[in-house]
This record gives sequence, C-alpha cells and structure tokens, in this order.
Amino acid sequence: MGAGIVVVGAGHCAGQLVARLRAEGYGDAITMVGAEAHPPYQRPPLSKNYLSGEVGVERVLLRPASFYEENDIELRLATRVREIDADGSRVILDDGQSLAYEQLVLATGATVRRLAVPGANLPGIGYLREISDSDAIRAAFSEGARLVVVGGGYIGLEVASVAAGRGVAVTVVETESRLMSRVASPEVSAWYLERHREAGVDVRTGVSVSGFEGDAKVSRVRCADGSAFDADFVVVGIGIGANDALAAAAGLETDNGVVVDEYGATSRAGVWAAGDCTSHPSRLYGRRVRLESVHNAMSQAKVVAANICGKETPYDEAPWFWSDQYDAKLQIVGLAEEGDERVVRGDPGAGAFTVFRLRDGALVAAETVNGMRDHIACRKLVGAGARPSREALADASVPLATLAA
Repeated sequence: MGAGIVVVGAGHCAGQLVARLRAEGYGDAITMVGAEAHPPYQRPPLSKNYLSGEVGVERVLLRPASFYEENDIELRLATRVREIDADGSRVILDDGQSLAYEQLVLATGATVRRLAVPGANLPGIGYLREISDSDAIRAAFSEGARLVVVGGGYIGLEVASVAAGRGVAVTVVETESRLMSRVASPEVSAWYLERHREAGVDVRTGVSVSGFEGDAKVSRVRCADGSAFDADFVVVGIGIGANDALAAAAGLETDNGVVVDEYGATSRAGVWAAGDCTSHPSRLYGRRVRLESVHNAMSQAKVVAANICGKETPYDEAPWFWSDQYDAKLQIVGLAEEGDERVVRGDPGAGAFTVFRLRDGALVAAETVNGMRDHIACRKLVGAGARPSREALADASVPLATLAA
C-alpha cells in the first residue's frame, strides 16, 4: 500500500470525505489528522439540541468510532498539522513527525472571529465552535444567570433560544440594525425579533460592544452607545473565517478561502480542498463563493472523493442553510443580496411563510419559516434558475412545484 491520501481536518467534511473514498472503491491508505480529540462529528447540534442536553456526544458523532478501524482509516486526533511541504508531498505535524502523501485533501474548516476590545480575554467569555465550547456554555446555564450574547446571527440566536428555555436571563447585542442581517430578509428578521422578545430575551440592535469588565471573570459588558449589561457569562458569535493559512503558507492560491475549481482541485496538482475553507466557482451566481454550511461540506466532500477516484464530477448545487430557534425552523436556499426584490407568500402572523428573493427576474434565494414542503420546492426552483411571476409566488393557492418553467 502506498502513501495514499492524507486529510487535514477531522470535521464534518473530512468524515464524509473518507467514508466516500472507501465507498468509491479507493483502496490505498487514508490518514485523517484532526486537532480535536473527537472523531468527526456534526457541528449544528452544538448550538441546538446538544447544547440543550437533549442529545449526548455519541448522538452527534458522524459515524461510530469503530467505523474508521473497520474501514482501515487511520485517525491522528488531538494533532495539528504545522506545515505543508507541497514540494516534498508531506505534511509536518506539531510534534515534528511528517506524513507522506500521494494526494492531500484540505478540510480545515473555519475558525471563529474574535472580538478585539478591552477585556476580551477575561474568563467567562466564550465562543462556540467545538464540543468543548458547547459543554462550557451549557455548564453556565442556571436559573436566573445572566448571559450576554454578542452577535445576532444564527449561532448567537440559537444559543439565546436554548438559554432562555433554561431560565437564563439573556441579552443579545447586535451591531447591525436588525437580526441575521447578513442572511435574512427584513421580514424574517422582524419575525424572529418578536419570537425572542416573547421569550423574554432583551434584544439590542444597532449597538456595538466596546469592552468587557471584571476581576476574576467577566461581570459587565460595555457598549459604544454608553449602555452596559451585567453578565455572569458571555457568548460571542460574530462569524467565522476560512482556515486557509496552511494553504497560503504552502503557496496554494487563496482568496477568502482555498481557491478550488469545480472539481475541488486547488492550484497545486495532487492537492484538493472541500468545505468551509474553500472558495469555489458558482454557476448559479456567476462568481466565486465561500459557504459556511453542512450541505456544502457534505456535498463538496462527495465530489472531491469522486474526482480523486477518477469520476470527473463537478460541484454545482444551490446552497442551503437552516436554523432552529425555539420551536421554529428557518430554512434558506440560495444567496441573497441587499437589492433583491422580495415577495412574501403566507402570513407571518400565522407562524409560517416564505420570502422569495428575485434578481433580474430570476429566483435567487428563498427563506422559509416553518414550511418544509415549500423549502424543498424552493431548492429545486432556485437550483434551476426559475423565473416565476411575482403574482404566482405570492399566491399560496399556486403549488410551488408548478413554477419551475
């Protein structure tokens, strides 16, 4: 058996990739190197039902630990790759050991963006990316405890919803004028604002954090407008950035992520990349995109595995995302922009509706609240570049499945 494939990263994408390699018939050595002590697991539950305690670690693992042994996949966990020697076709580990490869796959994912304000290093200020982060946040939940969430995106609002359900007094501070402004329409933002306020969450928009105070740990959050909030603990969720530093240092092309083609190949022969760390071409939007989603990670992993095995399979799918907050499910397909025309189907007051986003007449995105069937139809419409009439989109009596033409 030759040097085979080395996969850098052991997250959702990497776990899918190695399983698909074996399913595609790849028979040489596979080694996966991951910084965490856990084998690949699902990240979405970390701010949802794992954070709430409804499911444990075994339920979030992508596959049982025995799967990797049974499929002759070597796991190097709690290990970091320090350097990629692309000329020598090897990776250097943090302990100085090296691993030779015939082909290399970067599934390095993303890293949380951190606040750079006074007091940001105080104990009691947490970020959510790994199992250990979720464990630490859950441990701070107690009736009447005061939590300040910095950031009104998916992660921050999901944490807020779980915490409020556990009797925690929650304040959300968001620098933009509305919640989820980067991903959701004003209609969806307003609907979720009401849900959080109904649950007792104090939501402050248009407010930025200027610093943290405390002695042994954080006890107060100060904002630029002069307001301040007492806190027993803080969770910061202000987005993530691509883990592309290893690739850049090795001379691979990067641009808001590791640059790959439609097959997942990087600028260096024999080196591939998939998942949150990549910037890939999108036929649907006519530009490069970097996606932070489980769907993208899973689908790109399948494509790269197929191409490594000689299948010549391009990646060309409409992206989709979801968020669980309280008993409501938000599902989004496509990428919206500020100037998109919006059409609403359904009544937000009734608790289920869809906001369509049109650009030059084409359906480019759709946000569905509590409507799985409509979301599935929207995935097909957006992926097909459908151009339905605004009247048909707004009319709930017209089945979405009939609008593909």
